[in-house]
Amino acid sequence: MKMKVLPAEKRPNRRAMIGIVCVLIFLILITLYIVGASMNELLFEPDFSQKLLPPTMKHPFGTDFLGRDMFARTIKGLSLSMFIGATASGAAAVIALIVGIVAALGKTWLDHFLNWVIDLTMGIPHTVLLILIAIATGRGITGLIIGISLTHWTGIARIIRGEVLQIRSRRYITASRKLGKSRLWVAVRHILPHMIPQFFIGLVLQFPHAIMHESGLTFLGYGMPPETPAIGIILSESMRYLSAGMWWLAFFPGAALAIVVLLIDKLGESLKLALDPASAQE
Repeated sequence: MKMKVLPAEKRPNRRAMIGIVCVLIFLILITLYIVGASMNELLFEPDFSQKLLPPTMKHPFGTDFLGRDMFARTIKGLSLSMFIGATASGAAAVIALIVGIVAALGKTWLDHFLNWVIDLTMGIPHTVLLILIAIATGRGITGLIIGISLTHWTGIARIIRGEVLQIRSRRYITASRKLGKSRLWVAVRHILPHMIPQFFIGLVLQFPHAIMHESGLTFLGYGMPPETPAIGIILSESMRYLSAGMWWLAFFPGAALAIVVLLIDKLGESLKLALDPASAQE
């Protein structure tokens, strides 16, 4: 008796699934440690007798110009960046899902208008638009979340619109429309379930971009307030001490941010390969 072999595109991608599991476990451990360390406020108290110390066993990342532990500040900064990135990415993905479905299923003029809005938003440099929105909304966490979510939805929206345009030409969609079903009913019952994989893939892939933009805006002075232990603030403060040879003030926070961003990006690529292997190979 011969065993039936599934086509390559229908077999589960073990490599992608292993990558997803490994990265998720690592990110969960990092998140748990971040939450635990962030709750210990004693780690953030200034101690002028310990200022500007190089990395030691007691202070793995050294100390800053106020004697504060750089490891604790880096962990706190990562927690803020991950919170802002997750919230902004989720909001951007929701906006993209709604706009993409409405553009593909709405009237022709509405589709043209939304496409014009997408092209206009994508035509403006992200950093410039982010700065303008952050200033208009009062900066801080709220301003960063609003700014990032309003500038990162366009790419996902365009992908979702293209997927909806392909799905709406199928026979069961046509049959539902001829039976008198509304556009909203068709969108919720037939279109939305097919868009869930694209939604999650887009959300995860936008996560590292959101984190980097948050850190970049804060570094430039348009994000978090100076008293907040954000990664951008830490890197900005460290610039004045690099010429004096105090490399640890910028190296360790920057390396920690890069590692988290690369891990999340790897998670997004593995998720894309697992849920949508055809487009991942393009």
